[in-house]
Amino acid sequence: MATPLPPFLAACAFALASIGLCANAAAAAPAKDVPKAAAKSATKAKAKAKTGAKASKAAAAEATVRAAALYDAAEEAEPDVTDTVTTEYACELNNKVTIYTNETDPANIALRWKKRVHRLARVGTTTGAQRFENAYWGLIWIGIPSKGLLLDSRLNRQLANECKNAKQAEPLEPIEPVTAALPEEKKS
Repeated sequence: MATPLPPFLAACAFALASIGLCANAAAAAPAKDVPKAAAKSATKAKAKAKTGAKASKAAAAEATVRAAALYDAAEEAEPDVTDTVTTEYACELNNKVTIYTNETDPANIALRWKKRVHRLARVGTTTGAQRFENAYWGLIWIGIPSKGLLLDSRLNRQLANECKNAKQAEPLEPIEPVTAALPEEKKS
């Protein structure tokens, strides 16, 4: 299934050109409301894009402008991993993930996947699992006591599963069976 690439590129070019015109409107919104509002607008824009050619161009331009407003340069740039604690994970299919943590910054980690290091920010959970996300690259790292999992939120798929560090990969000590002693028979 082929998608028309030139109209999309034209819509992106239009959106990038109009960023200067719409920057004041994005700046006027409260800072904590911008991500939720932009995400809702982007979803609505995608839904509108299905209705027609004119609507699709306008919706694509609007979605691009909203995405540019949410853009955080720190999520794109490779983080500095000097003076960090390194934990290496071996995953299924011979994949490798390296996590870099810094005691002074518990809200962020650096994650090496393939040949690139990404900065991921902590996201609160109700289950106690450690969840870190990078919206720009679409990466999600979920760490639970028994394993780690790397997801791609853009493609809705797993990148690495059953990721275990050296401590998690150690086999559990076998539990010795308990045998009850039989009562001794009386000698007569």
